[in-house]
Amino acid sequence: MMSNGERTTGASTILEVRCVSCGKGFSQGRTLGTCPACGSILSCLYDYEKAKETLTRHSLRGREKTLWRYLEVLPDIAPQNVVTLGEGMTPVVRLKSGLLLKDDGLIPTGTFKARGMAVAVSKAKELGLTRLAVPSAGNAGSALACYAARGGLAARVFMPTETPQSIVKECIQYGAEVVQVEGNIGDAGARMRTQMDGYFDMSTLKEPYRLEGKKTMGYEIAEQTDYELPEAIVYPTGGGTGLLGMWKAFDEMEELGLLGSRRPKMFSVQSEACAPIVDALVSGKEAPDPDFHDGTTVAVGLRVPRPFAGRQMVAVLRKSGGGAVAVPDIEIVGAMKSLAREGVFASPEGAATLAGYRRLLEAGAIARDEEMLLYNTGTGLKYLDLVR
Repeated sequence: MMSNGERTTGASTILEVRCVSCGKGFSQGRTLGTCPACGSILSCLYDYEKAKETLTRHSLRGREKTLWRYLEVLPDIAPQNVVTLGEGMTPVVRLKSGLLLKDDGLIPTGTFKARGMAVAVSKAKELGLTRLAVPSAGNAGSALACYAARGGLAARVFMPTETPQSIVKECIQYGAEVVQVEGNIGDAGARMRTQMDGYFDMSTLKEPYRLEGKKTMGYEIAEQTDYELPEAIVYPTGGGTGLLGMWKAFDEMEELGLLGSRRPKMFSVQSEACAPIVDALVSGKEAPDPDFHDGTTVAVGLRVPRPFAGRQMVAVLRKSGGGAVAVPDIEIVGAMKSLAREGVFASPEGAATLAGYRRLLEAGAIARDEEMLLYNTGTGLKYLDLVR
């Protein structure tokens, strides 16, 4: 995996795949979706004592600049099955305001979804799967289509009709079969489940390995801030894999001796048109309302009214001392323009973090002198229809 041919990493130290609810463990050598015992989310568990022998601050300095630098805490995948385009280690830049911004708009497919799909598609190939399907508001679909093409696998993507045509065409160009569905991502998922035909479900947190790719966001932030994590991270939340992934990364890094116990306050940004996490926090619920109303937004990736991992997301936000904020579309589009004037052409979901930061600051939820990091999850080049 090293570009210079020198192997400076250890092997994967994965022990098992464990249910986050009932605690039952399963072998990572079998095909897994959700927990076979209770239907909840599965998460990979590693031998952190063994991993820390080779995964150190010093060793990381000499490794390739991709997410595969964290091999010890990624699933066990034979080199010939690793499907990669050099994803990971996207830059952290400082804006004129002093805010930090991590820019995943520069990753393959122009979206942070590449992180999860690179690892999940690689593991699928390792397990002998050949046909993969996903419901997507856009970017998860394009990432699956891309990495499936790279790995020689078939992809079927179910998308709402509101998905930007640029993303639909992107998926088709990669060779994926695209099925468009009236409604939201939940409706796309419902249609997918009637048309599986031997395809494997790669839905958000319905298999255990996209989370492992997404957690590299947290590992990179730690490295790029010299292991002094920002005081708060503002993140756009739809399905929530990135939020859970970053939190998992920080916990793992403490186990590895790379971080202490201090954590950033995590703030979720959602659209006013679809804000189930905001509603749950404001109303004091442990999980979003399963019948939460739906609404349309320019940030189509945030249109997830009933996130599968809603309970876990709410728990992380509360535990971190952070929270959630909803922003209107007009402020999202305005934030896209503001970031573009600094050279960052952010997706509407990514730009929503700047709009959310402004609202959090106005509400007194954060202080201006706190070190803040905004997470841009994708490129704005796929959303040119929003540019006037």
